[in-house]
Amino acid sequence: MNLVALNIDSIQLGHPLPFVLRGADGTLLAQKGYVIRTRAELDSLVSRGLKLCVDTDESGESHRAYLAQLQKMLLSDTSLGQIAAMTMQAGAQAGRERGGKYVPDWSELQLRATQLLRSPLAVDFEGRFQSLHSELARNCEQTPDATLLALIYLSAQETRMYSATHAMLVGCVCMVVAREMLRWPDARVLQVGSAALTMNIAMTELQDQLAQQSQPLTSQQIVAVEDHASRSEQLLRRLGVADPVWLEAVLCHHHRSPGPLAKKSEAQQMARLVQRADIFGARLAPRVARSPMPVTAAMQASYYDEEHRVDEAGAALVKTLGVYPPGAFVRLATQEVAVVLRRGATATTPRVAVVMNRDGMPTGEMIPRDTSQAAWKITGVVAYRDIRVQLPLDRLLALV
Repeated sequence: MNLVALNIDSIQLGHPLPFVLRGADGTLLAQKGYVIRTRAELDSLVSRGLKLCVDTDESGESHRAYLAQLQKMLLSDTSLGQIAAMTMQAGAQAGRERGGKYVPDWSELQLRATQLLRSPLAVDFEGRFQSLHSELARNCEQTPDATLLALIYLSAQETRMYSATHAMLVGCVCMVVAREMLRWPDARVLQVGSAALTMNIAMTELQDQLAQQSQPLTSQQIVAVEDHASRSEQLLRRLGVADPVWLEAVLCHHHRSPGPLAKKSEAQQMARLVQRADIFGARLAPRVARSPMPVTAAMQASYYDEEHRVDEAGAALVKTLGVYPPGAFVRLATQEVAVVLRRGATATTPRVAVVMNRDGMPTGEMIPRDTSQAAWKITGVVAYRDIRVQLPLDRLLALV
């Protein structure tokens, strides 16, 4: 541990910390991504840790960036007042450059989304929400396969930050489907992403609790779940959201309303797409009491409507993501198990990488396979619980 003292004035209030904050003795004071909102809260941390420090061994990139910025200001004859006022910026992006390509920090995005949705305040909600939403929207547009892979993969194992991870997955699925398949204009793509990200904002903490709960829901919890759409819409109004389409989509996202999208209003179309993506994401996610469902079951649930007919929004979702979307695990004709990296030329021929050989043993290095060839044809899906190898998300994303 290599602790370096920080001036408390270098920490931006209302922005996610770009580093782990520690006391002078190394005590953890705040995780990376935590938002310190007021000076009083910052003073409280100082009183607990006596001196605020950053461990450059675990937060090297942020600290090096800070020092580089300081050195640049000194060399350019910047006034002492400006230097004294310099803050260590968290930035609008949670990620880094690798090989000239931007790589999101998904764990930091999970933390930011969790904190935003659990404890929204009108004073800073708009800025924090737009920062998160803009980054997710950019990822969906520029690297849709990597974005889907990250969120589907995380959703199959996340229970602590379930609600925020689910919201990000549903939001990104909706934006990708809206842009690529439904051909909605950019403004509507962003609107449906906003609605999906905030659909459960009034029950974020309860959702996280239920993901950890093995007992049946209490009567009070059932009521909270059943009326969460209207409470979420009301909360968004109090937080300053005035977009009527966004608000109506949140209000209606649990309505059972099958039928052609053309016969629905814009808000109702968005609500229907959010509902289908919500169903898909919920079935992928684990609970303490059950394992995540296979991806094909999640796809089927969103594909058919309440009358057991093909749902237009659900069909658009399946056609966009493919039968085997990025982040799913599949078995090949060779009996090898592979992870789907990106969508292919057809819905059933994605690009994959083998992670377990035909004997069920980890391969060590992930081996690319072309599933359009008969020898490596996909024969079925593999449940996440049957994957006996730990795959760092960064390694998977590097192959996309």
